Amino acid sequence: MSMSDSERAEKLTRRRARILPVLALFFISGQAMYLGNVTQPTRDVDTVRISAWLVWAFALLLLLATGGGFFRKREVRALMEDETTVEHRRRGIVMGFWAAMLCAVGLYVLSAFEPISARETMHLVLSFGIGAALLTFAYHERRALRDG
Repeated sequence: MSMSDSERAEKLTRRRARILPVLALFFISGQAMYLGNVTQPTRDVDTVRISAWLVWAFALLLLLATGGGFFRKREVRALMEDETTVEHRRRGIVMGFWAAMLCAVGLYVLSAFEPISARETMHLVLSFGIGAALLTFAYHERRALRDG
């Protein structure tokens, strides 16, 4: 028995709402291993670790920008992208922007007392922005599915 496009879109939307907070929390909690150790990589393993973080950050940004579902039919993706999802994504992106800006201001103030490398600054600003955006998007998606 095959599912219709609307049933498949509903199932994928619920799955996305369940997995987004998990991805965001893993991403945020994983930053602890990078803090204080994001200077110029001296070993190959450091280069791989930093490259993996960049790929992960880019993948999460892509997920946030598009909502996922890359390998689904166009009709299913269109059903997953209803007006509420677009609004939730917009709220997440706005929150991510503000988190990144507040992080940048905090780092600017901190840099008056403690030297901070450009790599550390970029890493923290990206991490705060992506984490806040994903958590906000996930929160609104889950709340809408619970209430609706």
